[in-house]
Amino acid sequence: MSKMATEIIAFLLTISGWILVSSTLPTDYWKVSSVDGTVITTATFWSNLWKTCVTDSTGVSNCKDFPSMLALDAYIQVCRGLMISSVCLGFFGAILALIGMKCTKLGGSDATKARLTVLSGLHFILSGLCSMTACSIYAQRITTDFFDPLFVAQKFELGAALFIGWAGSVLCILGGFIFCFSLSGGFEMREEYAYSGAVSFSSAHKQNKMFNSPQKEERKSSRQFGRNAYV
Repeated sequence: MSKMATEIIAFLLTISGWILVSSTLPTDYWKVSSVDGTVITTATFWSNLWKTCVTDSTGVSNCKDFPSMLALDAYIQVCRGLMISSVCLGFFGAILALIGMKCTKLGGSDATKARLTVLSGLHFILSGLCSMTACSIYAQRITTDFFDPLFVAQKFELGAALFIGWAGSVLCILGGFIFCFSLSGGFEMREEYAYSGAVSFSSAHKQNKMFNSPQKEERKSSRQFGRNAYV
C-alpha cells in the first residue's frame, strides 16, 4: 500500500511538471524588454519561441511571427527542439506510468509493471532535463546580452515562461526519480521468487530422498538375503 501511494505521488508530481512544461510553449513572455535606466516607457517588447511582439502605452499589441526557421538564431532552434522533445517524452512517460502503476489493472505481471514504471521514470527525467536545458540556454543568452557593456541594442529580462519551465522541469525530474525507485521493488520481487524456487527445489529433493531411501533399504536387504541363501 505504501508503494502504491508513493507511485501516486510521483505520478501527480510528473503530470503537474509536464503540464507546466507544456504550458511554456504557447506562453508569450519568454523575454521582456528591460526598463532599467529608462524614465519614460512608451512600448514594451516581448518574445517567445515563435514570435516577437510590441505593446504600446495604450495596451495595443502588434506581433510578428518569425518568418523563416532557417534564418533564426541557433539558440532559438535548439530551444524549440528541446521543448518539443520534452513534451513528447512526458506524454509517453505518462502512458507508461498509467500502465505500470500498481493501482491500475494493465501491464501484466508485477515484474513487468515494475519495469514499465521505471521506464516511465526515465522518460520523465529526460523530459525534465530537456526542458531545463532549453530554459537555461534561453536565459543564458538574455543575461549575456544584458550584462554586456558593448551590447547597445534593446536589452531584455527573463520572462515568466522561463520560471514556469524551470519549475515544471524540477517536478518532472523529482517524480521520475521516485518512479525509478520502484526498480528495487522489482529486484526484491525477483529475489523472493528465486528464494521460493530454491526452497521448493530443496523440499522436493528431500521428499525424493525420503521416498527413495526405503527402496534402497529393500534392495539392500534382498541382496543380503540372496547371499545368505547361497551360503
